[in-house]
Amino acid sequence: MDNPFFVSTDKSQLDLPMIHEFLSKRSYWAKDRTIDAVQRSIDNSLCFGVYTGSGKQVGFGRVVTDYTIFGWLMDVFITETHRGHGLGKMLLQAVMSHPELQTLKRWGLVTKDAHSLYEKAGFVVVENPERMMEKLG
Repeated sequence: MDNPFFVSTDKSQLDLPMIHEFLSKRSYWAKDRTIDAVQRSIDNSLCFGVYTGSGKQVGFGRVVTDYTIFGWLMDVFITETHRGHGLGKMLLQAVMSHPELQTLKRWGLVTKDAHSLYEKAGFVVVENPERMMEKLG
């Protein structure tokens, strides 16, 4: 049987209100993010939507990248009612195999609860966290 879901990088298919609602109300990492901030982040990222066969969006993720050396995976989610069906794996496979990202030498992400998903794609916990720095705005 064919998979009734698909992944697309076509930004015109993205459901901005759904993405904003999930991020600002149901995620732990983007609480209260404004719709303008979500739109601007989409405008400046390579975005991946997960859709049902009928075109309803049920997942999202984006990569902030220079398309040459580095990519940072962000805002990855599958809606609650569609979890447990391999859609997160499908989304991550689409991201990691995207033709424009094949030259990247380093990937980054932060997760509180999805380590096993990302480990299957080759991500590892940072070995020397004291080398990492951040500045919060």
